[in-house]
Amino acid sequence: MDRSAGVIMHIASLPGKFGIGTFGREAYDYVKFLFKAGLKYWQILPLGQTGYGDSPYQSFSAFAGNPYFIDFDILKKEGLLKEEEYLNEEYGENEEYIDYGLLFKVKYKVLRRAYNNFKNMNDIALKESMNNFKEDNKFWLDDYALYMAIKEEFNLKSWQEWDDDIKKRESSAMNKYKNKLVDEIEFWSFVQFLFFKQWNELKKYANSKGIKIIGDIPIYVAEDSADVWSNPEAYLIYTETLKPIVVAGCPPDAFSDTGQLWGNPIYDWNYMEKNRYKWWVKRVEESLKLYDVVRIDHFRGLESFWEIPYGDKTAVNGQWIKGPGIKLFDAIKKELGEVNIIAEDLGFLTNEVIEFLRQTKFPGMKVLQFAFDAREESNYLPHTYIRNCIVYTGTHDNDTFRGWFELTGNKEDVEYSKEYLALSEEEGYNWGFIRGAWSSVANLSMALMQDFLNLGGESRINTPSTLGHNWTWRVRGGSYTDELANKIYKYTKMYGRC
Repeated sequence: MDRSAGVIMHIASLPGKFGIGTFGREAYDYVKFLFKAGLKYWQILPLGQTGYGDSPYQSFSAFAGNPYFIDFDILKKEGLLKEEEYLNEEYGENEEYIDYGLLFKVKYKVLRRAYNNFKNMNDIALKESMNNFKEDNKFWLDDYALYMAIKEEFNLKSWQEWDDDIKKRESSAMNKYKNKLVDEIEFWSFVQFLFFKQWNELKKYANSKGIKIIGDIPIYVAEDSADVWSNPEAYLIYTETLKPIVVAGCPPDAFSDTGQLWGNPIYDWNYMEKNRYKWWVKRVEESLKLYDVVRIDHFRGLESFWEIPYGDKTAVNGQWIKGPGIKLFDAIKKELGEVNIIAEDLGFLTNEVIEFLRQTKFPGMKVLQFAFDAREESNYLPHTYIRNCIVYTGTHDNDTFRGWFELTGNKEDVEYSKEYLALSEEEGYNWGFIRGAWSSVANLSMALMQDFLNLGGESRINTPSTLGHNWTWRVRGGSYTDELANKIYKYTKMYGRC
């Protein structure tokens, strides 16, 4: 990874008229802005289909994309929609925040219209392209489309609440639902076809401008997902009840007395080792088609993970259990060769985790905001960095710089940042903070879009361990101006990152 710089902003946060960011014109305009700013990396959050809670880290599938990102103007150009079939719908009045409840009602209604139009079209090339997509993605798409169709049949309930025969995938039940829901299954395959078609075009355009996409894959999958339903033996789940034995989370620390209870099923690593980590190899392989670089969330959980008894209300009673470690990446590299991976190595790091990261040779992460947090055990001050790392002003789990600086940061921590980085009102406190990252030896420096725009805590994308108001922020239309691009370019050029 050459010395360069980039930005973190989720697709959902792009502006536009459809209530949430899409793969349409605004995304292409954003790529042009990044090009003008001299930025070479655009990091996004997971692209998976979201459900209850709207978190991109809790998806219905490790492989499927989020239908909300499909752009309706593009579908109109392809003859799949007429203007009156989507322009008069209500997508939300507040352009700065996403109304997921409203989107759920309207987006799928419009996509079903597009599907009905597709069925009545004589576009042989488009239909052949769809068939090719289904064949190429059969290994995950068949189970996903069936899972979504059955989920609709059971009023969107988790597969754990389905009838026992289909919950346990008995062959007679599988055949019954495949025959009964044939059109609904085809609809969900069609939606994924549209998603990948539009995303691949956008990524191709970004790459043509010299901009690489950093994607993000959560370490765990959601319990209510096609992955767990279709392959329960790969997880620590009771054979009879199909309930998890243990679930994932993080231990108590200086930030939380009770730790974090995520609730995801935990992989049966013994089972996975026996089949040479086939599912993980495939997951990384497909992710590297979607993105140029892949960030693995909670990377330390692959060395050892916090395992909590199922049913516990907090993470206090968990214990550390050894993960697959380097064996997993030996298997991945054997099949795929060298892979472009960033290790999210934040949190409680033992000597074993540090050695594991060294063995993989993947770059780790530094978070500049954490450098000034007295509660943080790791040292993230820029003078301690090595070249093979990525420095972030903050991540999706942090407050924005301004929110931290003005409101949520400890007063002594904020004063220390002012002294260490020589922050001044004249330069702009946010720009001084960005300078701290850009001037470091780290090969790649990244800033939140909110930090470039100097936005406060109201634009924070996520507050861990809370529900409500997360994942809703959108950038206001007209925010990424030539003036801002020129200012970013000045810093990027000054510190040899473009």
